[in-house]
Amino acid sequence: MVIAVPKEIKDHEYRVALTPEAVGAVVRSGHRVRVEPGAGAGSGYSDEAYLSAGAQIVKERERLFGEADLIVKVKEPLASEYALFQKGQTLFTFLHLAADRPLTEALLQHDMIAIAYETIQSPDGSLPVLRPMSTIAGRMSVLMGAFYLQKIHGGSGVLLPGVPGVPPARVVILGGGTVGTNAAQMAVGLGGQVILFHRETDRIENLEAAFSGKIVLRVSKPDLIEQAVLSADLVIGAVLVTG
Repeated sequence: MVIAVPKEIKDHEYRVALTPEAVGAVVRSGHRVRVEPGAGAGSGYSDEAYLSAGAQIVKERERLFGEADLIVKVKEPLASEYALFQKGQTLFTFLHLAADRPLTEALLQHDMIAIAYETIQSPDGSLPVLRPMSTIAGRMSVLMGAFYLQKIHGGSGVLLPGVPGVPPARVVILGGGTVGTNAAQMAVGLGGQVILFHRETDRIENLEAAFSGKIVLRVSKPDLIEQAVLSADLVIGAVLVTG
């Protein structure tokens, strides 16, 4: 199998789907890996590291995609890459197709086999590939929320931890899964007042034990959510709706 690892630049962020160590493991399993020049630069991996791991550096994007049986990315393909798809290829990446009809249609048009990271489930129903990204998202949500609460960024000017004589920001989190739990940890750590809503009482009991009374936990009910959201300084949506 030939595996292609394109360079990914989106919204000024640099990502790479396979580290040189992972490439080495794949090559030792008998597969061939093609890497676009500079694919790992933004993550601190040089082309030389990929070469040492057994990959081949391919400059031409058309050749990179054209020779691949499997394309491995971090995020969904860019519109400029749709024309490079080949019939029967497998694409392995985060896709979030519910929000991207043009990509969905392009995959169908090229008869692609597309496997979305966010849909891969373990036998117990958990999402092992999505979980680490959800951890990052939960923690970043509070940091970005605190950033945009500042007046200079269009916010209300509320400081998340407050100051002496001024109460901390009121943070409402909807959902107590991986994203919500990590958001609550960050918000508590930064000194915010946290209310977290979740549907299942068993999960609420587990969170109560984990946070030892540092946050307020509520069963999700429309009237309670409405009241909390209207009085919040920062609202974080952390509800996973399957599909």
